[in-house]
Amino acid sequence: MSSGTPHRPFIEEGAELTTDVLVAQEERFVELLHQIMGEAQKHGATIRVIGSLAFRLQCPDFKHVEYDNRRYLTDVDFIAYSREIDKVQDAFFALGWEENQNVLRLFGDKRRIFYHPTESVHSDIFIDKLRFCHEIDFRGRLEIEEVTISLIDLLLEKLQIVEINRKDLIDTMMLLRQHEVSEDGADPHLIDGAYLARLCSRDWGLWRTTTLNLRNARGRANEYLSPDDAHVVLRRIKILERLVDDAPKSLAWKARGAVGERVTWYREVEEVQRD
Repeated sequence: MSSGTPHRPFIEEGAELTTDVLVAQEERFVELLHQIMGEAQKHGATIRVIGSLAFRLQCPDFKHVEYDNRRYLTDVDFIAYSREIDKVQDAFFALGWEENQNVLRLFGDKRRIFYHPTESVHSDIFIDKLRFCHEIDFRGRLEIEEVTISLIDLLLEKLQIVEINRKDLIDTMMLLRQHEVSEDGADPHLIDGAYLARLCSRDWGLWRTTTLNLRNARGRANEYLSPDDAHVVLRRIKILERLVDDAPKSLAWKARGAVGERVTWYREVEEVQRD
């Protein structure tokens, strides 16, 4: 495959990205996902899927938004606990996958990458936390859902991105269209707005990025969604914005807020070399 060809596993080179093609690709990824999770369970490891595949699984009624926007899948990624990472490794090895030794040597306590033995597919395993523009901690949270990370953690996966792009906004809006927001956190199987508000009330940087991205999504909803769907998404964004704004802020938040954007409030994303 030439360097100019996009990486599209399970899609024939040059194939048009029709809905049928994208659905077939998704079905292959779901098969792969269940194979990995089944093997992990045999080894006693708790892993949960993240990324685009997780959004598809959690948004069955509205994943057509991704098909309409020709959104294809590239990999199958997970969060795992550090205490179980050896079991995760053994599960992948049992399936014949190979590990990226360079990533293991440089980032092995934070991230691992495995490659499918015959297909052009890889799996990133993030350990305990996502460490991108902001740090999202998953310790003690993987049990909320059975296959994916929780709905609010999926949302945070996107809201923590400083330079959020079109595909991430599409994922965000799809999730907000499918699921209602919980204002009190009583039902963790809804989008837990109370949890988001708590995190943002302690961390000014996360608050800043989150509020910017909610505003961005609010401004683009009518571009990506039908008027009726956009109306629902906008209502749910307003609930999240209100919860985040109204939550009492910590002393650390207020001190950092006094500095504002004069100092960078996010970390630069470190590019991992997979070769």
